[in-house]
Amino acid sequence: MEQQKLPNATASIVIGSISFICCCFSMGIGGILLSGIAYFLAIKDEKLYAQEPEAYSNFSQVKTAKIIAIIGLVIGIITLLWSIYYIYSLGGWEAYMEQTKDAWRQMGIEVE
Repeated sequence: MEQQKLPNATASIVIGSISFICCCFSMGIGGILLSGIAYFLAIKDEKLYAQEPEAYSNFSQVKTAKIIAIIGLVIGIITLLWSIYYIYSLGGWEAYMEQTKDAWRQMGIEVE
């Protein structure tokens, strides 16, 4: 019997890697969502592999994807907690938005 590749291994590595970038640009929420998806896909492939291990050849990719997803999830949670703390320490959402608008104005960006 010819060995085949697990169907979600590459997708979960790619999605997990993209989650690192999304942690930085979405207060951690995008990273948490993408890491969760990558982790779900890796778990799905692990279950598939457990049913018939000799039929698949790329289980090491699934383990790598799972590790990347866990790291992305942790970074996303830390980023989200830090963002919440930062907004709270400024005095709430309105104060945060006002500081952001001030920073944009200093850079010469038009703000309403």
